[in-house]
Amino acid sequence: MTAADSGFNASPVPDPAAPVAMKLKKSESLTIHWSDGRETVYPLRHLRRMCPCAGCQGERDLLGRTLLPVISTTYDGPITALGAELVGNYAIRIMWSDSHSSGIYSFSYLRQIEPLPGKST
Repeated sequence: MTAADSGFNASPVPDPAAPVAMKLKKSESLTIHWSDGRETVYPLRHLRRMCPCAGCQGERDLLGRTLLPVISTTYDGPITALGAELVGNYAIRIMWSDSHSSGIYSFSYLRQIEPLPGKST
């Protein structure tokens, strides 16, 4: 039995949360062009503030309760990105000038935290 015989479409459905291109301006922003045609510009300060790691957001249990307190950063210098790397085919990790690099930003998370157009973050 083939996929066509079973009534399923064998063609992959494009994931709207899949980037087709990314450009990191190390002192300014991360720009992502998404597979659905959308372009998002993330100011670096917004991304650093929204870091999804347990140290920044607090570790949570299965019910969503915070287990560990959020660690506030005391870094008050300019936020820059030292570099970035892909994590599998689902996320990006950014190495920050404040020596932080444990946050893994999944592409679906990045779509959730898109800055509002015209709003300074």
